Amino acid sequence: MASRPDSDPTSKHPSQLLALAIGAVYTLVGLLGFLVTGFDNFAAETNKTLLGFEINPLHNIVHLAIGLAGLALWRRLDTARTYGWLLAAGYGLAFLYGLFAAGNSDINFLSLNGADNGLHLVSAVAGVAIALWPADRTVPRQGGVTGRGA
Repeated sequence: MASRPDSDPTSKHPSQLLALAIGAVYTLVGLLGFLVTGFDNFAAETNKTLLGFEINPLHNIVHLAIGLAGLALWRRLDTARTYGWLLAAGYGLAFLYGLFAAGNSDINFLSLNGADNGLHLVSAVAGVAIALWPADRTVPRQGGVTGRGA
């Protein structure tokens, strides 16, 4: 029986697939964000939104970095779990920062709004899921005994 190649997505742990999906989405959002913002007001409130989420060029770069990290780290379970912890910590902090920054142009260098805060909280929870999703555990049979009488 041939084993599946390591690149076969059907052989991947759900944590890895979630890391891949989140990485792909954030990479796409980062790229699309530049179509909306260009490079003006790099680290300032812009009132420009993508699907209701406020963005600026710096915010787009953060999305690209998070997305590309997911695309780079999804292939192995240990690196996918590391990505999960990075998401949990980074977006947990971004959520807390956003609670104070949204609507306060003096400190809102990422141009965050309430929708961003909600997404950041969901992303942090997804990171915890990636990091802590239980690995499949199988117990090998002892001595080939099936438990049936002869």
